[in-house]
Amino acid sequence: MIPRYARPEMVAIWSPETKFRIWYEIEAHACDAMAKLGVIPQENADAVWKAKDVEFDVERIDEIEAVTKHDVIAFLTHLAEHVGSEEARFVHQGMTSSDVLDTCLNVQLVRAADILLDGMDKVLAALKKRALEHKDTVRVGRSHGIHAEPTTMGLTFARFYAEMDRNKNRLEKARWEVATGAISGAVGTFANIDPAVEEHVCEKLGLRPEPISTQVIPRDRHAMFFATLGVIASSIENIAVEIRHMQRTEVLEGAEFFSMGQKGSSAMPHKKNPVLTENLTGLARLVRMTVIPAMENVALWHERDISHSSVERGIGPDATVTLDFALNRLAGVVDKMLIFPENMLDNMNKFPGLVMSQRVLLALTQAGVSREDAYSMVQRNALKVWEERLDFRELLLADAEVVAALGEDGINEKFDMGYHTKHVDTIFKRVFGE
Repeated sequence: MIPRYARPEMVAIWSPETKFRIWYEIEAHACDAMAKLGVIPQENADAVWKAKDVEFDVERIDEIEAVTKHDVIAFLTHLAEHVGSEEARFVHQGMTSSDVLDTCLNVQLVRAADILLDGMDKVLAALKKRALEHKDTVRVGRSHGIHAEPTTMGLTFARFYAEMDRNKNRLEKARWEVATGAISGAVGTFANIDPAVEEHVCEKLGLRPEPISTQVIPRDRHAMFFATLGVIASSIENIAVEIRHMQRTEVLEGAEFFSMGQKGSSAMPHKKNPVLTENLTGLARLVRMTVIPAMENVALWHERDISHSSVERGIGPDATVTLDFALNRLAGVVDKMLIFPENMLDNMNKFPGLVMSQRVLLALTQAGVSREDAYSMVQRNALKVWEERLDFRELLLADAEVVAALGEDGINEKFDMGYHTKHVDTIFKRVFGE
């Protein structure tokens, strides 16, 4: 990803230097295990660790690969330059390139998942803080973009919290699923390497041995990982779209923080645009873009081909770097977001009392009016509010049929705003457990 949408901590996971360091650790730990089994001399295994503080020369490895046309062989050649050709002769004994590549990839994905989980915790903390802050801040709920019934700003934040909490749970499971390693040799039969080597390497790298690999770790694991990132990205966009709607001039119930010196438009000095949440919508598209290629990587020929390899070199860093940036940006947007309760009430009262139509409808049916007649009685008054901006309660009080069924006190009672917020505490307890 371009530096504009990248944070250094996540970028570092995908650097050539980090990759070669993980490759080295895989090879060195494998040598230790083979020496313990008596397959190679202990002194040769010890010699490999002479390179433990070496900064592998990326340019030198690239130079060797230009000749060998094989990245793992290029690395092993460079390693031998540091360890010594004779001392390094047992490195990679019985192993195949995918043992190194796949195990390394999963180490990188696990490390990336840990950073993403930290980002999700930041988002969850920001959402919870704003939910509690605006637990009782009344705003109109909308369906199809049209005023429906009252809700609260706190419930809006709470539902986003619940969604992100589910996503955190999904990511924890995806992290667990992808945290496997394979040191099983050509076509995965362990013919030339003992399974104990795989167990040792995985333990040292914080992975579990893959129960059955071929020459690669099964790619359904990775498909699930990237699919989870795609779902998280969609949830980020869900929140971003809501904030973008709230910031519209005609709505203005909430807005991104606008810093001192910030400019909204090169042409119109008055503009305050929702640029951060628009950016989040775009970044979500980029993350989701990696999901289908990850799914298509599942189907490989026989025990292995490398059609997946070029895909993963791109989508691994792209998806994780982008999502990491998006999560941290979202946490900041939510934390600093401006909320305008007065505008929420003004918006609700643009069509005075109209959001209480269902309560009046239900009261009429409970008073003995058929649902069809009750609907007709409420709608004929509601439409006048739409068309003439009259007050819904006053229209009902002037409607003889409605008054006959409910009485004036019965009508007035149906306009208590607290009716719609009486279960907010129950919902909050379900979401936050407090």
